[in-house]
Amino acid sequence: MNETEFDKYAAAYLQMHAANIRITGEPPEYFAEYKVADVAALLKRDGFSSNPEILDYGAGIGTSVPYFRRYFPASKLIALDVSRLSLEVGESRFGGDAEWVHFDGLLVPYPDQSFDVVFLACVLHHVPHEEHAAAMTELFRVLRPGGTLAIFEHNPYNPLTRHAVNTCPFDENAVLVRPSRLRTVAERAGFIDASVAYRVFFPHSLRALRGLEPYLTKVPLGGQYRIHARRPR
Repeated sequence: MNETEFDKYAAAYLQMHAANIRITGEPPEYFAEYKVADVAALLKRDGFSSNPEILDYGAGIGTSVPYFRRYFPASKLIALDVSRLSLEVGESRFGGDAEWVHFDGLLVPYPDQSFDVVFLACVLHHVPHEEHAAAMTELFRVLRPGGTLAIFEHNPYNPLTRHAVNTCPFDENAVLVRPSRLRTVAERAGFIDASVAYRVFFPHSLRALRGLEPYLTKVPLGGQYRIHARRPR
């Protein structure tokens, strides 16, 4: 990830993102909240009852932060990013709701086994594919035994998603990642029980059908997908 590339869009990111996804009929906040809600549901399903310590890797301007506070009000939350300007924008928006931490895009500046949850929201398509293995190894390092990895990415099999990425200024150097490849990279880093779930099938105009989405997670047509995996105990 390149700091300069993201710095130049930090101030206008939210407006640009909203314009880019206008066809869905939803604001950026809709997509931010569903991801955090997914993580909360996964942890509840797995019986994780305490307040997890969470790393939001590639947090940008902190779009996910208010939803982590809603679903995990007592959790420690680290918002980590390569873009100092994005972190400044995030901190100006959400202040003490997270710790805002800059890093070099390679080494997470925390000791081994520091977090219960590592969360990535549409980050890895900005990272050169040849660097994915090293990034995943670093995520494995900072996750505690039994901890949860949750990665959300744009689905390259969805034509509307590809169009949105291809026409988005801050995705100018992005390369979408196939879910099967990302799952393999996670497994090679040591993660277990890696699974793919497709998400975001219906725009706002068809929101009455969203109750069907839990039954469509194996259908590779959703606008995004989620990789869920664990570090072995």
